[in-house]
Amino acid sequence: MDYRTIILGAGAAGMMCAAHSGGDTLVLDHARAPGEKIRISGGGRCNFTNLYTGPENFLSGNPHFCKSALARYTQWDFIDLVNRHGVAWHEKTLGQLFCDGSSKQIVALLAQEVQEAGGELWLSTSVQGVDKTVDGFCVQVEREGAARRLTCRNLVLATGGKSIPKMGATGLAYDVARQFGLALTETRPALVPFTFPDGRFKPLAGVSLPVRLSNARAGFDEALLFTHRGLSGPAVLQLSSYWREGEAVSVNLIPDIALYDLLRAQRQEGGRKALTTELARLLPARLVDALKPDLKLDGNLADLSDTRLETLCAALQNWHLTPAGSEGYRTAEVTLGGIDTDGLSSKTMQAKTNPGLYAIGEAVDVTGWLGGYNFQWAWSSGHAAGAAIAASHR
Repeated sequence: MDYRTIILGAGAAGMMCAAHSGGDTLVLDHARAPGEKIRISGGGRCNFTNLYTGPENFLSGNPHFCKSALARYTQWDFIDLVNRHGVAWHEKTLGQLFCDGSSKQIVALLAQEVQEAGGELWLSTSVQGVDKTVDGFCVQVEREGAARRLTCRNLVLATGGKSIPKMGATGLAYDVARQFGLALTETRPALVPFTFPDGRFKPLAGVSLPVRLSNARAGFDEALLFTHRGLSGPAVLQLSSYWREGEAVSVNLIPDIALYDLLRAQRQEGGRKALTTELARLLPARLVDALKPDLKLDGNLADLSDTRLETLCAALQNWHLTPAGSEGYRTAEVTLGGIDTDGLSSKTMQAKTNPGLYAIGEAVDVTGWLGGYNFQWAWSSGHAAGAAIAASHR
């Protein structure tokens, strides 16, 4: 069975590519339904893009690589597509856009776009191997218990990374890329919670507060959540992409407040007040209780010297913690790293040394921040490859 284009992966990038590749396209996926990661994203409402998407919101060995695709298919283009399909949406925080209803609306939207473009979708289909042919590629698959041999002129790698293996994530895109001479960068779990030994924060599980979390490379002003295993929440997920094992992170528990000046003023106005009472106005009471032994939060404000206040404020606004590790690919929202961008055209996503071979989405070494950025990269890179394929056959 011969096709102009075969796309491996019916996720966000793969279906977007199929919708723009000019027809005679087959999308293959081992899952029983398309867009499974879309379906579970955003608490079932899919944070499908971000109003503030820009190249600065992405990590890559080449920070300039994503610029072309992002500029040619923007967040406004995808918002227009969502509007044309009548999908209601809202902005949550920090430019994050979610469906008012269900993330399944985004999956249905993409499936309809693929169908209208003349694309075909095969689910519950496993890829057994890929080979080069004189005119393109041969893909061996197993479907409905039978082996099949498919040929195509264009092959698109859109199977994503290793994150959330329970959803069926594999390293297939990396294996095929390597087979055809494309280099890979180091892959790591990203947008993932930190773990700490011995249930250190178990008593605080469920406590959340706004913080500034940082290390030597990045810092984020968002919420932190204590869990049975360690630390999670948007601030932690964001910083995890910039963190390496053995490194400490700094937590400012009371950001955007001149804490030393505030406590000095409160000491003058009401020195008999307990220090813990004043801190509980700024922090969750359970957290104050947990910090009390280590930081010696005893006594009244009047009992504290300026030097003691300075030491206390430094401890609260520059709390150093060293995670034991992360929760790994099991809960990571994305995979950091992947197919090296040096081997790809930033305009078309085509392999420089293998005409007809394309790589898009999470499989490529472009990783977005939390907040809809990775979906926008899927839309932009998928569109770039699809448009290039369509143009090459006009």
